[in-house]
Amino acid sequence: MRLTYIPLCLLIATAACSSPETRIEPDIASPVSVEEIVLKPIEEYITSTGTVNATQNIELTSDATGYYRLAVNPKTSKPFALGDAVTKGQVIIYLDNPEQENAIRLDSKKLNLETSNNDYEKQKSLFDLGGVTLSELKNAEISYINANYDYDDALIQLAKMKVVAPFSGTITDLTYYTEGVKVATGSDMAHIMNYKKLNMEINLPGKLLGQIKEGQVARTMNYTISDTFLSGRIAQVSPVLDPETRTFKANIDIDNPELLLRPGMFVSTDVIVASNDSTIVIPKELIISRRNRKTVYVVEQGTAIERGVTTGLENPDEIEITEGLELNERLVIEGYETLRHRAKVTIVQ
Repeated sequence: MRLTYIPLCLLIATAACSSPETRIEPDIASPVSVEEIVLKPIEEYITSTGTVNATQNIELTSDATGYYRLAVNPKTSKPFALGDAVTKGQVIIYLDNPEQENAIRLDSKKLNLETSNNDYEKQKSLFDLGGVTLSELKNAEISYINANYDYDDALIQLAKMKVVAPFSGTITDLTYYTEGVKVATGSDMAHIMNYKKLNMEINLPGKLLGQIKEGQVARTMNYTISDTFLSGRIAQVSPVLDPETRTFKANIDIDNPELLLRPGMFVSTDVIVASNDSTIVIPKELIISRRNRKTVYVVEQGTAIERGVTTGLENPDEIEITEGLELNERLVIEGYETLRHRAKVTIVQ
């Protein structure tokens, strides 16, 4: 019987062919979304809250006794009412008092002023010609000055019989009196505010004392009109801390030309402490912190590259990248959470 020799290598190859097929699975590409890096502006700001108040605010009272008469608003052809706008010097209320007006004797004092003035001018001419003495000239001058004082005083007394707006603003309160009722001196008449400019006091943590300075820009927003920001500036900064709260006070002046904010409203304000008009800015949420190292992912030739970065200015939503990224690189903005360095990726919209 003849034995057939089968090479060992052939047996091994045959065994391998008869075993289940062995496959090497390729890396699965992870879907990601990317955004091309461009230069953007960024602002670093401190947010605080507070209540806004009118910069001009006055309670008007009566300076004389008289019979109440509400003036007519020329814009509405009706008596002044709550919410009406007034201009500086406009009469809001009359306090009629014929007896007082007669006692003031305005017409006679005006005539006396004119007579004294004429006499004084005449005496000056005569004095230049040597017709009167210096003493006579001085007496004429004193009479003229006294007549001027008397007339001015009469005007002041008559002005007290009117309630006048000391500045342009809005009537926010108007005490009700029956027409023609006699009102005593010192009675409440009206409340006027000018809130085209507002003021807001905020309290800030002591650690920020060196960062807040006069003149810094502040953006103010009311929660009911969240899409609108009003501009303002830091007007004053306290140099000391409250020993109990460890906070310091700052005042903000706010421009309110359209009267969108009203005194008494609770608002939020962002005080801009630093800014950069053109730099690399990315969403803050894209930063991954690993072992005291900040990283992000970029895509190069279908591969995710983990890139260490150095950051600069930041706010609650965005952060500046000062080192680690270049313009036009493709930054991973979605799908970065589970990536690893040099993982295969596929870009999706």
